[in-house]
Amino acid sequence: MTQFPYDQFAKQYLAELLAPLGEVETSRDVPGEVRQIDVWFAPTSQPTATPQLLGLLGRFAASPCLLEPFRNQPTPTEVRSCLLKLFELQGELQRKAKRDEERILEDDLPRLWIISPSASESLLQGFNAIADEDNWLSGVYLFGKFFRAAIVAINRLPLTPETLWLRILGKGATQKQAIDELIALPIAHPLRTNALDLLASLSVNLEARQNLDSEDRELIMNLSPVYLQRLEDAMQQARQQGMQQGMQQGMQTERRTTIENLLRLRFGALDESLVALVQPILELPPEEFTPLLLQLSREELIARFAA
Repeated sequence: MTQFPYDQFAKQYLAELLAPLGEVETSRDVPGEVRQIDVWFAPTSQPTATPQLLGLLGRFAASPCLLEPFRNQPTPTEVRSCLLKLFELQGELQRKAKRDEERILEDDLPRLWIISPSASESLLQGFNAIADEDNWLSGVYLFGKFFRAAIVAINRLPLTPETLWLRILGKGATQKQAIDELIALPIAHPLRTNALDLLASLSVNLEARQNLDSEDRELIMNLSPVYLQRLEDAMQQARQQGMQQGMQQGMQTERRTTIENLLRLRFGALDESLVALVQPILELPPEEFTPLLLQLSREELIARFAA
């Protein structure tokens, strides 16, 4: 699996969702040997959105926390590394409180949420991570109380709206179903557009890389409906604008913008050769030109559409 694009997506995705609720910092350094926390979150007293909107993720964000998303199940060494980051950060906060002659209560220390697409029984038993369905949902496995840490097995989460924003970070069928649910949300949903945009960017970044493996290709296939949905959304917005400005003109303008944006995402700035492709591509319906823009190379597009 090409790890870097997914890691960047996961950090940006979590930061985007949590930003209205408090302070978010990605790749935060911790003292000691150089280590970085994937996502550090601290809630604000006056959030601009309700935590309930994020469901289970919003519950995680009720208190300061480290979020460590993994594309594949972490190894025991990777889990211990996450715990070390947690302990070093807790120690840093406690030393600061001591210098400031303040006291940090146990319940005020940050938590660690290790977000994994799956978690084997061996991994859970090795860390004595236990489900607590009286207080959390199935799929959340807590370490001992004073660790203040948990493993979240995405494939074991219930298929409910409350878990949607975490299931987007899953794999295979789990992620595909979550993407379908995301697309089905009302277009006016406050989180839908940004999430779709981030997923679309992830697909573009993956396609731009060489030597994709089977997991990469599966992920790209799972993400392909996102492009069509974003195009449909844009056309719907254009139709609404067209009621005042001329529906056909609005749709044509929005479609042209969509084509230009897809070309920029794949190939960078538009030069004369790419600009010349826009008009002939416009002659095709969206369901035909979108796959071509996502799959063909620059040379293949020029050969197919250049006059």
